[in-house]
Amino acid sequence: MSTPKSADAASAGSGRKRRARDSLSRELIVAAAEEIAQQEGLEKLTFQAIGEKLGAHPTSLYRHFRDKDELMLVLIDTLRARSYAGAMIATDDWVADVRAQARLIHDHYMRYPEFALQMATRRPTDFGSMDFMIGALRRAGYGAEESALYARALGQLVRSATSIQAAIEAQPAEIRELDEVTWEIDFRRLDPEDYPNITWAGSLPGIRDPRAWETALELMIESIVRRAPGRDGAQPD
Repeated sequence: MSTPKSADAASAGSGRKRRARDSLSRELIVAAAEEIAQQEGLEKLTFQAIGEKLGAHPTSLYRHFRDKDELMLVLIDTLRARSYAGAMIATDDWVADVRAQARLIHDHYMRYPEFALQMATRRPTDFGSMDFMIGALRRAGYGAEESALYARALGQLVRSATSIQAAIEAQPAEIRELDEVTWEIDFRRLDPEDYPNITWAGSLPGIRDPRAWETALELMIESIVRRAPGRDGAQPD
C-alpha cells in the first residue's frame, strides 16, 4: 500500500524546487506581495500566489502572518513608511508643514494607486502622520480638542479627494483616455437651456487635471488659517 507524498516530496518529484523552511521572512513575503499586487492587481494577491512566487508552500506563510488581512496591514504600512521616509519634519512655519504633509499623502496615494482604498490602517506610520498634523495645529494656537478634530477632518478630506484621483489612475491607460474623451465630447453637446451654468463656464477642467486637487488643498488650508487663534476674525480659545 502506497503512502501519500508529502508536499515537499511532491514538489521534488515534479521537478520544482521548494525554498528551505527557514529561509522565508516577513520582508521577503511583503516584497513578493507588493510585486504581485502591482503587476496583477489586488484580486490576484493570495497566499497561493505568493507561495508560487517564492517557491514556498502557501501554508509556510502562516508562520509569519496570521492571515491575508495582517499581511495587507504590514504591506500598506511598509509602502507608507517608504513614501514618508523621514519627510515629516516640523518647522517654524506650521502652515507650510500642513501643506507639505497633505501633498506628501497625496503623492503617496498616486504612487500606489492600486492601494488607494486600502490605506485606512492603524499602524505606527499612520499614528506618526496624525501626530505630525496635530503638532502643526497645536503650534498654530489651536487647543487640544480642535487640533485633534481639524487634523482628522483634514486627513479625511485629503485622503477622500486623493482616493478618487488614485482610483482613476489605477485604471488601464486606454480606459482613462476614453473617459477623458467621452467627458469632453458629452460636455460640448450639452444644451445651454438645460445646463446654462456649465455652458456659460465655457470649459471644464479634465477629471485628472491636477489643478483641481491643488485648489481643493489651498481652500482647506485657507479655512484653517482663517480660524487659527490670533488671526484676524478668529475666535480665541
